Amino acid sequence: MTTRRTRPAPRPPEGTPPRTELARQARAVLADAVRVARWAADSPTPPGPGATAPLAAHAPDRAATALELSPAQVRAGWDRARLAGLVELHGDTARPGWRLRAWDRDDSAVLRGWVALFDAWSLVHAAPEGIEAGAVAEAVEAVPQVLSLLQLSAGPVAVPALLDLLGQRVAELREERCEVPLGPGRSTAAATPAPADTATGAARSAGELNALLLDWALEGLAAVGALTLGQGHATLTPLGNWAVWVKLEQICVAAQSPAGNIEQSAADMLLGCARLTPGPARDEYRAWLAARTVGSAVAELLTVARGEDALLRGLAFEALRVVGGPAEPEVRAVLAEPPLRPYALLWLAEYEGNDPDDAQEVLSREEATWLWVDTAAAVADHGEIALLVRHLDSAVQGTVPALLDEVRAVGHPRTVQVLVALAAAHPDPALAKAVRRAAFQVHTGGA
Repeated sequence: MTTRRTRPAPRPPEGTPPRTELARQARAVLADAVRVARWAADSPTPPGPGATAPLAAHAPDRAATALELSPAQVRAGWDRARLAGLVELHGDTARPGWRLRAWDRDDSAVLRGWVALFDAWSLVHAAPEGIEAGAVAEAVEAVPQVLSLLQLSAGPVAVPALLDLLGQRVAELREERCEVPLGPGRSTAAATPAPADTATGAARSAGELNALLLDWALEGLAAVGALTLGQGHATLTPLGNWAVWVKLEQICVAAQSPAGNIEQSAADMLLGCARLTPGPARDEYRAWLAARTVGSAVAELLTVARGEDALLRGLAFEALRVVGGPAEPEVRAVLAEPPLRPYALLWLAEYEGNDPDDAQEVLSREEATWLWVDTAAAVADHGEIALLVRHLDSAVQGTVPALLDEVRAVGHPRTVQVLVALAAAHPDPALAKAVRRAAFQVHTGGA
């Protein structure tokens, strides 16, 4: 049970269309992406290797003919389908994502898919050439402030007002990151912008750069259906207005939570959620994520997962489940890291639509044993020690001798501590003795 306060479900702003209408609009935005995704999933020819690969060389032409679209429309639809979780690439095979399977019957799946695309607007519309990545990242981080102004204004907002806000937010971000002033004798090279390459002409002023980046951001948001552009002004669409309201509401919910998790680091936030039941914990994850860019939040969660605390490792992947599709490339990338591989495999199996109860089947025997030890370490560090005895039942080996043999071989750094704690907790003296012997053998390097 939890004592966390609850409040009535918030109502969207007056004039917001019902979810059925919002879903209809989202389906319209992603119509070409859905068609391309279904064509790719049904095509006998693979789209191309790798999770980020485009369609294979001749596939856009074949898809364009079949779907009566231009090759450029096919490529754009393919990118949107991937970003919205409509299609997934597994090696050389394209498979329909769970959202595509639910597309015609589940409005919530449609809206989640569109929000995933909305969150990835900066990938849909390529940034202007010749601008350093740091400046682009600052603009992306400042865009939520621009969207908040558009949402609060409930109508058209002049581009100069948006440009002024963007400039202010970028300046604040730079000030926040320059906490240590340059002292005597320190070089100012890092603080002074490098002169522009002579081939690209004179360096742009800060105002010109911000104007260029604002135009790019507004065009990118318009491309995903979040706003419309007029002569010198921008207006949120009903979809965009609803999405910004949802994210602002999540921030408000987090600000009202007793733990104040929105202000915490990932590690502190996860610890604050450790004793919540799954539903309230997911609410906290969503609120914490809503206050950050997806990329920075995923990176922070994976950094925590790489730490020594096994409880935080498991909770970090629970939070990544709330992130969903935008976290897939980063989760897939950690498959090469043995401590994270079992968690990543389970995450990907569930993301691809497997039942959580069956997801364990994707783990090898060694990976399942590693995960068993890691989970036992989390219980030993943070849980009731008696839970270790019950944790024995979850081992894939079926018998304690077989489990001990494989636990000794798997090489988990916490093996000794886990076995010692298990021996101390188990009521069967003979079994406890066998577990202590195994702990001693691991500790001394014996067989």
